[in-house]
Amino acid sequence: MIARGVDGRPDRLTPLRRNRDFLLLWCGQTVSVLGSRASSVAFPLLVLNETQSAGKAGVAGFVATLPYLLFFLPSGVVVDRCDRRRLMFLCEASRAVALGSIPAALFLDRLTFGQILLVGFVEGTAFVFFSVAEKASLPMIVPAAQIPGALSVNEARDRAAGWVGRTLGGWMFSLSRSVPFLVDAVSYAVSLLTLAAIRSRLGPQREDRSGTPLHELAEGMRFLWRQPFIRLSVLLVGIVNIVFEALTLVLIVLMRDRGDSGGVIGLVLGCLGAGGMAGAFAAPSFQRRARPGTIVIGATWGWTALLVLQFTFSHPLALSALVFMMAFVGTLWNVVVVSYQYTIIPARLLGRVKSGILLVAWGTIPLGSIVAGWLVESMGAEPTLAALAATMLCVAILATSSSTVRSASK
Repeated sequence: MIARGVDGRPDRLTPLRRNRDFLLLWCGQTVSVLGSRASSVAFPLLVLNETQSAGKAGVAGFVATLPYLLFFLPSGVVVDRCDRRRLMFLCEASRAVALGSIPAALFLDRLTFGQILLVGFVEGTAFVFFSVAEKASLPMIVPAAQIPGALSVNEARDRAAGWVGRTLGGWMFSLSRSVPFLVDAVSYAVSLLTLAAIRSRLGPQREDRSGTPLHELAEGMRFLWRQPFIRLSVLLVGIVNIVFEALTLVLIVLMRDRGDSGGVIGLVLGCLGAGGMAGAFAAPSFQRRARPGTIVIGATWGWTALLVLQFTFSHPLALSALVFMMAFVGTLWNVVVVSYQYTIIPARLLGRVKSGILLVAWGTIPLGSIVAGWLVESMGAEPTLAALAATMLCVAILATSSSTVRSASK
């Protein structure tokens, strides 16, 4: 049993592996992420199977990510005003019902493109609210000293479940169109059970409310703007995410043009998951020894070098190693920089400030696919890779030249 203080947080350090509430949340989300990654692969396959239109598959992907742009900011206000456990419960229940409607419609032979769009939009919206609520709830379950370790194991969870889920998604779809969506619906049901078993009060405190929703949102954004390192690192990660999202398409095109099979391409891209998992295990050591600014500068120059090396080494094994290292460095950034954010952001503002951060970090991801597709179509894959390397070089120069980044401390 974990001793609790007056604010409901642990008074003494209990190992994460024995922190009952953290393990419940972690296990539930491991299953949930695995299911959602499987269905994310199945969604475009389902659209192509039902409509024979790549254009409609693109529309479905856009609609599913549209909530990232629409709801991240308002989700922060909701998270800081509402019972977070109930909100997360509602999100998982909504996703279970939405994803479960697809197998039902397929069984009745009533599935429509409009339903697929609606399910994707509901799933994306629930993801936005759940992710902000989960991040704001973490300090209520884990003491401050263990936040870096908790972030590391969460990163490992997401990378591993994502890797396995994407692999299984295509295989399950080949068994039956309904299977990946049914599995995803069941995964959300499992998450509901683990949420119901959590005993900690996840907040927010009733006295945290300071005015109207618009006033509270403005308060969170003002705080974010007044933190120079957080503000700049969020801008940098937004650009980096565009580059990473674009790089996936560029690598697929490059390897296909070189004659590599789909299986080989999948193995190379799978190293993103493997590298992320390795980075998650190494991150706590880096977090204890390196300043956030050092990680940001080192990561941007490391990514620049790894992008340039992809011109020299085109063999799949070499590309696998380069992709592995890019993901490894990315996880170090996530754990060290986000740990720093938790030490700076007041608990009462966590939902609102994190929503602003996630708006930039996640909201830019759809742009990567659009930009990469346009550049590859207009000038080819190798020039696009050069453009991505040049962009990362600019990010590295900006990070290195910033006194704010250089002076960021633990």
